[in-house]
Amino acid sequence: MIIQLMQISFFKRIYILFTNICSIIPDKLYLKLIYRIRTGKKLNLTNPKTFNEKIQWLKLHNRDEKFSIMVDKYRVREYVADKIGKEYLIPLLGVYENAADIDTNVLPEEFVIKCTHDSGSVVLCHKRQDLTPKVRKKINQALKRKYYYASREYPYKNVQPRIVIEKMMHDGEGRGLIDYKFYCFHGEPKFLYVSAGLDAHATARISFYNMDLSEAPFQRSDYKHFSKIPQIPVNYQKMIDIARVLSKDIPFVRIDLYEIGGAIYFSEITFSPCGGMMPFDPRGYDAVLGEYINLNTIEING
Repeated sequence: MIIQLMQISFFKRIYILFTNICSIIPDKLYLKLIYRIRTGKKLNLTNPKTFNEKIQWLKLHNRDEKFSIMVDKYRVREYVADKIGKEYLIPLLGVYENAADIDTNVLPEEFVIKCTHDSGSVVLCHKRQDLTPKVRKKINQALKRKYYYASREYPYKNVQPRIVIEKMMHDGEGRGLIDYKFYCFHGEPKFLYVSAGLDAHATARISFYNMDLSEAPFQRSDYKHFSKIPQIPVNYQKMIDIARVLSKDIPFVRIDLYEIGGAIYFSEITFSPCGGMMPFDPRGYDAVLGEYINLNTIEING
């Protein structure tokens, strides 16, 4: 069993406590404070240039209510089905408001538990017995967490905290699933972000690629990289088409997909990777990616 929500370090707990205490601080001031703490840089919101700065600006000024649907792990299913078809959805096994209500007798031997309102609260149950009373308690604690206050990602502010249970998906070859995450700017995928093994930082691998699948000239500085792309999707062009549909008319969004057994499945939608504080290597590519976001085209609604 892998329980991501239980793997919270002492420093992570302090950070959560800090953000809860700071919930009374206005968004703009809080973002300037937390950006300085996490990046060591002053946040420029008057004339943002870099990718990370523009993500912070979008948090404050691009607050479309549909974004809350798109990050909600339950409501997004209907959104995706309407846009590209329900065949791209991982089968849903149940929706609950309290972990105590989950009846494992009606579930298969394996299943995945997620909270609808945050990022990272995932429980992979490889057998029913993995859902112990202790794990149920941890899930309910995650439901109480005000995720929005951690980095003021507005789409999460009004998401109803619930529990979704999905079918456990396997690639058929005994490997963990590979995430294909498309960095989309104004409806066009520009970079592919491939990740695997994210249940443990030591074994995780993350790499950026250009859309022709050549290695991108930048990476994240806080994760090890792949020596080469682990697997080229059979339906890569179809994935790109789906990313275009789901990202249409949005300044920046990350569209996450899987390919399992030759079929494409939707994973999730993210508007602020790393909360808009991603450590680029080389650092100058923060500014290079920032050029892909044209803030002059955006109607301010926040």
